[in-house]
Amino acid sequence: MRRLLYLSAVAFLLGPSARAAPGAEPVWWSFRKPERSIVPVTKDPGRPENPIDAFILAKLEEKGLPHAPLADRRTLIRRAYFDLIGMPPAPDRVERFVNDSSPKAFANLIDELLASRQYGERWGRHWLDVARYADTGGYETDIYFKNAWRYRDYVVKSFNDDKPYNRFVQEQVAGDEIWPDNLDLDGSFQVPPEKLRHLEARVGTGLYALGPQVHESNMEAKKAAYERLTDCVDTTGSAFLGITIGCARCHDHKFDPFTQLDYFGLQAVFAGSKEVEIPVITAMEIADHKQHYPRLLAVDEARRALRLFEKSVAGRKLTAAEEKTRQQLCQALADAVLRLPEQATSTPNDTWDGLMEIPTATVLGHETPELVLPVYRLRRGDIQRPKEKMQPALPVVLARQTGQEARLPGPLSPSSSRKALALWLTQPDNPLTARVMVNRIWAWHFGRGIVSTANDFGKMGALPTHPELLDWLATEFVARNWSIKEMHRLIMLSNTYQQSSRYFTSEHARLDPDNKYLWRMNRRRLEAESLWDAVHAVAGTLNLKMGGRPVMPPLAPEELTNKAEWVVSADPKEHTRRGLYILVRRNFRFPLFDIFDAPVNAVSCAGRDVSTVAPQALWLMNNRTAFGQSQHLAARLVREAGKQPEGWVDRAWRLALARAPTKEESVEAQRLIANLERSKGRPSKDAPPELVSLPPAPAAALTEFCLGLFNLNEFTYID
Repeated sequence: MRRLLYLSAVAFLLGPSARAAPGAEPVWWSFRKPERSIVPVTKDPGRPENPIDAFILAKLEEKGLPHAPLADRRTLIRRAYFDLIGMPPAPDRVERFVNDSSPKAFANLIDELLASRQYGERWGRHWLDVARYADTGGYETDIYFKNAWRYRDYVVKSFNDDKPYNRFVQEQVAGDEIWPDNLDLDGSFQVPPEKLRHLEARVGTGLYALGPQVHESNMEAKKAAYERLTDCVDTTGSAFLGITIGCARCHDHKFDPFTQLDYFGLQAVFAGSKEVEIPVITAMEIADHKQHYPRLLAVDEARRALRLFEKSVAGRKLTAAEEKTRQQLCQALADAVLRLPEQATSTPNDTWDGLMEIPTATVLGHETPELVLPVYRLRRGDIQRPKEKMQPALPVVLARQTGQEARLPGPLSPSSSRKALALWLTQPDNPLTARVMVNRIWAWHFGRGIVSTANDFGKMGALPTHPELLDWLATEFVARNWSIKEMHRLIMLSNTYQQSSRYFTSEHARLDPDNKYLWRMNRRRLEAESLWDAVHAVAGTLNLKMGGRPVMPPLAPEELTNKAEWVVSADPKEHTRRGLYILVRRNFRFPLFDIFDAPVNAVSCAGRDVSTVAPQALWLMNNRTAFGQSQHLAARLVREAGKQPEGWVDRAWRLALARAPTKEESVEAQRLIANLERSKGRPSKDAPPELVSLPPAPAAALTEFCLGLFNLNEFTYID
């Protein structure tokens, strides 16, 4: 029966327009350009609030499945906050929304969140999964990418600016080729906006400079180039097209119509490119910085002298004379730093890479023609077994669907092949680009895409649950100028999005236990970074500073492996930055993120796994960061709710869960605090002053209560 249903679905998806010549295989549904679907008419004309509801309801009616009621407003605002900015709402904002009788209350809330700077951080993190973002190269050496963070900040800014997705794609694939003029900044302090846009476009090509890198000294150049081109093609296929074209590296794809010629034709597109570093400040700012080199050199020399002295006395107690020398060297270093003008160490929009270094970005540039290595089709993908020489080309089956010649500009014009690829990817009739992105947006809102295999729209991927809706969304996306924020509004204002997740019947369990047809909202666990952010936001310690180099919060000794190099950031304020800004190493993952299913970033991540394992609860109960934040939350409760347990419980529920406790919850929580007081614990030595103001036993009990709050399912899940 399942086989018959699958074949019926395939036949529907292929449709009459996919018929090929006699004897030829029909074109797979996703390799044909999207056609705008007719919005269905449902039996319940009062239910659909927008076309999304009509498509969803039509499918539910077809399956005989009733839908859930709408969620209450407290649930809805918490859902919207975590969806759009990745943090919990403040209690006063919850109350304003709950008491807002305007029919546009939710629409206004969405607009408010989309205008928040934190929106780009939340949705930028989603894209960084797709882009296999990391700050290091992995493998044995795990080399540090000093400029990877500039790509991360570029992504955040692009989402905040609601940059049209077609432009976003073009900039990453070929920003330097599509906008080649005025990339070198002139000598004025006031950089023309167009030049900044061109520079930003070029930073986007950093996508291809942050993949895994084998950095062994004995690796030959040809092999290193081959691995780089492989990463470029695989990432392009997965991120923008949602296809597994990497399977055609060693042989023709076994299931999809992609050949080795297609694969190595795409490698040839990137063959004339290489990583380069470009300055990200004006020529005048560079000159201004250089005039301070003598003073910068004095700082460097003072620092060097202090290090040499400390090395010479390491491991023993200092004599009085040595201690005096150490203090003199420290003072000399401090004086040298204080003598620096502010502009010598910072610019309005950037942080310097080092005292004597000019800020740069790592991007794609062009190799000199005589150094461009030719690309060959390889027998079974073996670099030692080359076949015919390849020219830049698009996958034939996809080029044919857009009416374009597969072959792209050849080796005599290597600077234009990526441009041609980027412009083809963003044609309105490209079969995959818009489909793949709207499917990702849908998945990041609902926990699963209309196509559940977001990086595989081929025959081995999942079939779409709502194919007509997917094509309608794809064409609507293009019609709305590829605006991602417009898609948020469209999706979130639907009744489908606003449904309750707390709805279930035996009939639903029998017919659709996985909720593929969205008869209710999916309950989702917070992702690792959102969990980190939520803990710190509720505790009142979250540092909302945006951008800049990655940070390294302190770790417990047991969290570090023998090979882990984790240099804790010097400024304690940096330790509570958003999870987005924590250093992403390929060979050592931040422990909290690791146990809460951070993606494998060697390849593009289609979607994060969600596991339930003991170390997750152990981190939230025992980790020193969790305990430290529970002390800060306890201090916040004392500061904001006084010194009575009833006030603590009410405020804690509103901060952490966006609602007031029930009467039973309040009584039980107060009883817990009273029981914990009997253990006669004490707050730690570094507890905040508000907590220390309490007697030791209540202070310790309140801390334990707050730690328990972080462990509630309701805290770690979104309804």
